[in-house]
Amino acid sequence: MRQNITVLGSTGSIGASTLDVIRRHPERYRAYALCAHSQVDKLFAQCLEFRPAFAVVRDPALAADLAERCRAAGLPTLVRHGVEALVDLAAAPEVDAVMAAIVGAAGLEPTLAAARAGKKVMLANKEVLVMAGELFMRAVREHGAMLLPVDSEHNAIFQSLPADFSRGLASCGVRRILLTASGGPFRNTALADLCHVTPEQACAHPNWVMGRKISVDSATMMNKGLEVIEAHWLFAAPPDMIEVVVHPQSVMHSAVQYNDGSLLAQLGNPDMRTPIAYALAWPERIEAGVEPLDLFAVGRLDFQPPDLERFRCLQLAYDVLREGGTAPAILNAANEVAVAAFLDRALPFLAIARLNEAVLQAVPAGPEGSLDDVLAADAAARRYAGRMIGEGCFA
Repeated sequence: MRQNITVLGSTGSIGASTLDVIRRHPERYRAYALCAHSQVDKLFAQCLEFRPAFAVVRDPALAADLAERCRAAGLPTLVRHGVEALVDLAAAPEVDAVMAAIVGAAGLEPTLAAARAGKKVMLANKEVLVMAGELFMRAVREHGAMLLPVDSEHNAIFQSLPADFSRGLASCGVRRILLTASGGPFRNTALADLCHVTPEQACAHPNWVMGRKISVDSATMMNKGLEVIEAHWLFAAPPDMIEVVVHPQSVMHSAVQYNDGSLLAQLGNPDMRTPIAYALAWPERIEAGVEPLDLFAVGRLDFQPPDLERFRCLQLAYDVLREGGTAPAILNAANEVAVAAFLDRALPFLAIARLNEAVLQAVPAGPEGSLDDVLAADAAARRYAGRMIGEGCFA
């Protein structure tokens, strides 16, 4: 039987790659619901091709426009709008699996709903675990959800760990997890020159095709910091067991080192369709449209430690992981506001890390007792960060 897939964030890079894999296997998968923020033209084109049962956008006016287009095209697609619709279609009884690819805090509620409904959750939204790791992992356990990581690094770690790693990494002989990072476009740029970085330069990732927000996070290495927090929750790994390694070629996607001296790694071309296909078909493997890795063409693999002076955001992520509670949610919220301001040219590139640190110092963290606690911390951090930007504190 075909699996019904809800794609949260279908018009983004992960969503589009997911639909490409689905396109290659129509006998196995059906795009049941496609959900986007505001790219109605792209979403309508997806509806024309995949004919989903539902389509969702955030804004009611955009939803009305999309609904009219679908009616005129004779599509069977019902159009809904808002967060409630996202939650409903992540947890719907007809849905077998959810691709959680909405960027940022906006993906938290529908992804949590999918876990509470016991779905197969293919997690590409790292902010879910950054903001509410304890709550989310508890929901996965209590409701029998299947959690499969889609981030290339965490997917590589998942492939390199033993099948029974849930009994504890130390019990499995794991010494440490090596989380690789490309270093982004400014790995070798002189620090003085970073003062003049533009959004266009920050979004020009040398290896991966990603959205603008994630591209900026890669340039600051906040993306890797968030992935450290994500790895902690996915694999029950203490912070000191997770080591970031800068690997410019982005060929070794991450690795696991064992007590016997072995290092198991997953390698491949930098194409998100590989981990997406792995998550969709697990424990099987299916064709993903990705060219096999040619080691002779790669020629060499380089590795180096990250420069924490250059990549201050990475250190902040380790700090909030050790602090716990709502501290990671505060950092994530501050960073989302900072990156949005940078992309709008209202904040210099180097001020992203400074603003994040200032918010962490000003907004007190508390326990992650409930979703309301997480959302309150998120809102407080956003208010403070927005006020500082508005007052020109980091101009």
